[in-house]
Amino acid sequence: MRKLPLPGVKAIVFLVLAGVLLDVPARVALAGSIYSFVDERGVVHFSNCPADPRYLSGSGRGAFSTGLSAGMRARWSLRLDRELRKAISGLGLDPDLIRAIIQVESGGRPLAVSPKGAVGLMQLMPETARELRVEDPTDPVSNIRGGARYLKRMLERFGGDLLLALAAYNAGPGAVDRYKGLPPYPETRDYVRRVLESWKACKRAPSSPHVH
Repeated sequence: MRKLPLPGVKAIVFLVLAGVLLDVPARVALAGSIYSFVDERGVVHFSNCPADPRYLSGSGRGAFSTGLSAGMRARWSLRLDRELRKAISGLGLDPDLIRAIIQVESGGRPLAVSPKGAVGLMQLMPETARELRVEDPTDPVSNIRGGARYLKRMLERFGGDLLLALAAYNAGPGAVDRYKGLPPYPETRDYVRRVLESWKACKRAPSSPHVH
């Protein structure tokens, strides 16, 4: 049995905040710009960049009142936005692009672990986390900082080509080198498409603080 990483203090804080938001029905849109749905595993997802149609299959934006105060939503939103911006400071990356990757990789869950062992918001593999000196991949800021640095490295490696950088983030740079372009893997091509769609959704979202 694979041991799951123990959450760090910051991850626990994020989960406590998320717990406040979990008292909402499936497929509910929070008043303002936060959407939610419950997937087939019972996991609740939140986003203000609803690229996944499941976010929009319920009552629609602002059609349901959760009883969550506007102040609480604003504090939650600002906290996540501040942490993300701090994590990618100095890298010259678009925060909305990082939000889109987080949405596709983990649905915004800091303790997410993939079947292959990738961990955290940006789903870092253990060896990649070690290489990037990410001591606790469940810590949201450390995970985002490591994932953003890795994406930046892929962009530099592939001459700023975002499609190839995203493909390398998903399938590894060796696969992109081997096929001299976007690998033919359906999973990778779907991943690139979903990230780009989510990124566009983030760009269309209101200028209020972003939430994932």
